[in-house]
Amino acid sequence: MKNVLLILSLIVLAFVACRREDDPEPGGPSGGSTGSPVVFDPALVPYPNLSDYNFFGSDMAALQPVEGVIPYTVITPLFSDYAKKSRFIWMPGGATGTYSGDHHVLDFPNGTVFIKNFYYNNVAPAGERRIIETRLLFRKNGQWAFAEYVWNDAQTEATLDMSGSFTPISYTDDTGALRFVNYRIPAQAECFTCHKENNVPVPIGPKPQNLNTAYPYSDGSMNQLQKWVEVGYLENSVPGSIETTVRWDDETQDLTKRVRSYVDMNCAHCHAEDRHCDYRPMRFAYSETVDPVNMGVCVEPHEQLSPTLTHIVSAGSPARSMLYHRINNTNEAERMPLLGRTVIHTEAVDMMREWILSLPVPCE
Repeated sequence: MKNVLLILSLIVLAFVACRREDDPEPGGPSGGSTGSPVVFDPALVPYPNLSDYNFFGSDMAALQPVEGVIPYTVITPLFSDYAKKSRFIWMPGGATGTYSGDHHVLDFPNGTVFIKNFYYNNVAPAGERRIIETRLLFRKNGQWAFAEYVWNDAQTEATLDMSGSFTPISYTDDTGALRFVNYRIPAQAECFTCHKENNVPVPIGPKPQNLNTAYPYSDGSMNQLQKWVEVGYLENSVPGSIETTVRWDDETQDLTKRVRSYVDMNCAHCHAEDRHCDYRPMRFAYSETVDPVNMGVCVEPHEQLSPTLTHIVSAGSPARSMLYHRINNTNEAERMPLLGRTVIHTEAVDMMREWILSLPVPCE
């Protein structure tokens, strides 16, 4: 009998030793979505390495998600020094989000993880893709928390680092031009500056207004919200009609809606009630900028950077508009947004100029 028990014990040990790295821990906390090998124990996160979560396949830099990790996008993204982004969401088994309004972040349960990877293509000297950072925003004990992972040069691992740093990048952009950026990886305090409401961490982008669009999944294109309902990540209570933002760079769309969509994603997280810049008069949320006053049109600034800047937005005059001056600036004391960019988003500046010139009635 002792020999039989010894043999069984050796078989079990051999099974554990030979288990594939991308399999879930047997009987452990990784269960998550049905069939998902993701490892997420609320008592232990954040893990020291990105690979510890098992969000991606064995070639982690390929960013191919495992079962249960769902890719998504937002209609108009936040500008981050021209970095490209890939976004994913994962939830534990049985967890479901709920709809609470077109313009409000979906109500996500404990265990939800948002995964956002920042990268550049055509990076010198080899002209390859380089992933700079992966940001996690996860919910546990009823609160959202941040985890920042910085990728190594070999693109084999990303390690937890909440201290903030700079990464110099030279790359060839989509037009063939050589660009340089000293990319800023944010510190924890910087993450909190933007991702907070009433001094509590919150997500920014996952609102129905930003998600109500099709995504090219591996099994075919589908509306993202419908996909989340299908996989069980969202209750089937989303209305058939949603007031939706537009792509800021889609010139077939109304110019004002493009501008409103851009400032919603790039500015509204600070310029809203109980947010970092709530003391300023602008309210840049898409649902509020139907009123041009909330965009600052013909509103006098409460601080005077220059006597020539007469209004936040001076109808017909970019040169007299504080908003235009700030987005067309890299001076840390004057640029907007305050964080998240170090270079000028030239194409968005051109759009803003076109919009200001189109405003019909000059400010008095």
